Amino acid sequence: MQESDKLSLDARLDRRRLLQAVLVCGCAYADGSRAQTGDFQQFLQGLWPAAEAAGVGRETFDAAVLDLTPDPAVAARPAAQSEFTVSIPAYVSGVTTSARIARGRAVAGEYSHILSEIERRSGVPGELIVAILGVESNFGTATGGADVLRVLATLAYKGHMTQKLSDEFVAALVMLQQGAPRRRLRGSWAGAMGMPQFMPSAYLKYAVGFAGGAAPDIWTSQPDAFASIGSFLQKSGWNPALPWGLETRLPPDYDFAAYDMDFSQFRALGFTGAGGDALPQSGAASLYLPAGAKGPAFLITDNFEVIRQYNISDAYALSVALLGDRIAGREIPRTPWPKVTPLTTAECKAMQQALAERGFYHGPIDGKLGRVARNAVHAFQLSEGVHPADGLATKAVLDRLKGR
Repeated sequence: MQESDKLSLDARLDRRRLLQAVLVCGCAYADGSRAQTGDFQQFLQGLWPAAEAAGVGRETFDAAVLDLTPDPAVAARPAAQSEFTVSIPAYVSGVTTSARIARGRAVAGEYSHILSEIERRSGVPGELIVAILGVESNFGTATGGADVLRVLATLAYKGHMTQKLSDEFVAALVMLQQGAPRRRLRGSWAGAMGMPQFMPSAYLKYAVGFAGGAAPDIWTSQPDAFASIGSFLQKSGWNPALPWGLETRLPPDYDFAAYDMDFSQFRALGFTGAGGDALPQSGAASLYLPAGAKGPAFLITDNFEVIRQYNISDAYALSVALLGDRIAGREIPRTPWPKVTPLTTAECKAMQQALAERGFYHGPIDGKLGRVARNAVHAFQLSEGVHPADGLATKAVLDRLKGR
């Protein structure tokens, strides 16, 4: 046996001994439970068929999973995100701070030529791209230092969205197979990476290099991060002929019966911009009252739903859209925000279930209220003769649905 062959064999034996040692170790979670790493490794090995089908080589797979153990800190984190638990007025206020607006304007000015080129290619406004970067990673300065493979494996093993997160784990392996350095796979406790906070599958699908050529560097290159966000929104259906939406002024005699119309129809009913300016000539729009009839009113387009593809929260989409407006020098809502008490996730699920049972709602029972749920609440209010039928999910609506 040649010396090189002997070293190779010794390395394989050492690796096997290490695996055996790992299989008998345990990992204590913060809640006092204990996950056996052997079970964890068995779970990871069960992902091999999916990884192989995605084009991952056995060597890449083995090297990636061999020394992985569950991360107790990640496993103990709650699944809920703030954009789903904080009221929309509070979330908007927390995002559109004067400091963030000022920083966004500085970044937009510094990269104006690059952002203009990206907008030319993708049709996505540069200020919106900067706003998303600002919210996702504080303009690229807070990208997270967690091991993405370990995070995704732990969350998938924990049982929260197991299939989705297992798929993301496999996507991260594909990145390794395609040559991404293992050290690059760092990000948030949820597995999102780099300045745009892309999940691995989003990186594979949407990440682009501003200058082309080499693999997109969303970790250290702001031009690549900007270009990748533009690519995400463009490929998700962004329509450059329309804004994301705008604040509107409702006519005094509006009956709240119709929410989804063309801008021309809203114009005919007497809707204007918040400052009295004219609405766009045409294009599909939807009335959105995020704090009810007493708060700011918006006419949102399908581009608002494109932003929600980045993060399905209405609070997130509205906040980054308004932050982008402020970065570009446009005003944010002129109507004061009233105090709003958000429903809990459990209450949101109960509302979705009750609306579904009455035939108003045809979406997932996930506790995340978007346009489908909002329209369902609006339809229920109309059926009950509630005025104004503002589509706002409140405890009063839930009580009415339950006959209380």
